[in-house]
Amino acid sequence: MERTERVMLWIGGVVMAVFFVAVVVLAAGFGVDVPGCITEMKPFERDTLFQRTDGRYELHVVARMWAYQMPPVELPAGSEVDLYLSSGDVLHGFHIDRTNVNLMAIPGTVAYARVRFKEPGDYPIICHEYCGVGHQQMVGVIRIVQ
Repeated sequence: MERTERVMLWIGGVVMAVFFVAVVVLAAGFGVDVPGCITEMKPFERDTLFQRTDGRYELHVVARMWAYQMPPVELPAGSEVDLYLSSGDVLHGFHIDRTNVNLMAIPGTVAYARVRFKEPGDYPIICHEYCGVGHQQMVGVIRIVQ
């Protein structure tokens, strides 16, 4: 093996190690939660908001062409929300502005993310995956109050 090849292998290994450490630090130290796909949960057909405990909520959202038909979502600041997302028809995107929530709604599956809303204000929701002619109207909002 030539010297250049050894150097490139070492550089690749160091970059992978740095990336791995960064993911662990973000997940453990900063509470960044990686979204996932729930395989043991059947897709739901109705949008609902449940209050589990004080400050803890569960929101089920079904993305449909061309709307999120969620119930009005108004929560107190500091609320933690378990978000479950499903699609009733085609692929949709689900991004909550000012958060790290960025999910894909895939028909037949349920996507999951947990988010804590610390600051009061409106958190717009947009579909970031082209889903047809009315795609630009597919928006929603979560309102966080003091």
